Amino acid sequence: MPFDIHILTLKDILDILLVAFLLYKTYKLMKSSGSINIFTGILVFIIIWVIVSQVLQMRLLGSIFDKLVSVGVIAIIVLFQEEIRRFLLTLGSRHHSSSWLRFLRGNKKTETNKEDIMPIVMACLSMSKGKVGALIVMEKNFPLDDIVRTGDVIDANVNQRLIENIFFKNSPLHDGAMIISNKRIKAAGCILPVSHNLDIPKELGLRHRAALGISQETDAMAIIVSEETGGISIAYHGQFYLKLSAEELERMLTADN
Repeated sequence: MPFDIHILTLKDILDILLVAFLLYKTYKLMKSSGSINIFTGILVFIIIWVIVSQVLQMRLLGSIFDKLVSVGVIAIIVLFQEEIRRFLLTLGSRHHSSSWLRFLRGNKKTETNKEDIMPIVMACLSMSKGKVGALIVMEKNFPLDDIVRTGDVIDANVNQRLIENIFFKNSPLHDGAMIISNKRIKAAGCILPVSHNLDIPKELGLRHRAALGISQETDAMAIIVSEETGGISIAYHGQFYLKLSAEELERMLTADN
């Protein structure tokens, strides 16, 4: 019996690339949110289901797997409801829409101006020398309105002295997080979701866990100044960048990620 050879068309190649892109984005989302083990388990289950149903054609076991798959779609929505909500919010956000418009128009992204981030860099260096703890969250594409509502709204220009005064040890707002959006200090004393990642080094405190938590749930960049060591760190996309120098901090803040 002759084999039915299917010639790949441009549409087939595009289909494969889109599926690969979707899997890659899903993998990155699961990895940043700490759900990579669940994602791996789902992939293993799908592979077993395909082998049993399509390759080995086991009718009884295949029918059981078919029922589990039909119910599993609802289970996946329940398990990953926060990730799905976050993805849809990011997709529909004003910043994300404007970035897509720039892409369609063929315009390159512009880097953040050095003048815009220098007050933040200088404030972090000053607080680092005095071992003043601080947590500053830089909003990216994902809106942080829910986080802003947990603190005190300020809506002021980014200013080095203001940042240092807010995180002064006797200030009532120094324990919370500061939210910076659209080159303005939106709020301070905000409450962030705490990461429960077991891989976080034990020497890192609650500020670092909160910074990692917001970086896992959103695309925001969180700057931490340690009260114990004075070290400056960044949490971004679910990863820590520890013990940054002034040049490294400036480079990460000015880079358009």
